[in-house]
Amino acid sequence: MAGKILIVDDEPNIVISLEFLMNQGGYEIEVARDGKQAVEALDKFQPDLVLLDVMLPYKDGFEICQMIRENPKWKHIKIVMLTAKGREMDINKGLALGADAYITKPFSTKELLEKVQEILNNSSNDA
Repeated sequence: MAGKILIVDDEPNIVISLEFLMNQGGYEIEVARDGKQAVEALDKFQPDLVLLDVMLPYKDGFEICQMIRENPKWKHIKIVMLTAKGREMDINKGLALGADAYITKPFSTKELLEKVQEILNNSSNDA
């Protein structure tokens, strides 16, 4: 099984391209368009990996990342921050909160898919 990916982004064009890309990679996809939907989807969908934007309505990506890392039932979930916030301070914050990777927009779709595959392959090797 390829894995389940939750896409959390409020930008429709990015959601469409990420959905297409991850479907091509053989992943099962769920989309959340704001922080509230993201938290609900984490419980219902139980993803293996979250592609997480930082700038979101209701709860930002940093808050969601921290929530995932503080919840024992979500500790297995991998997090890739995917955001336009590319300052060193933001990158350090995301990684310090427990993100497995931090990728800034605009991004290479090929590199993103490779990073997702690498993270999920490494986590299945750990199990």
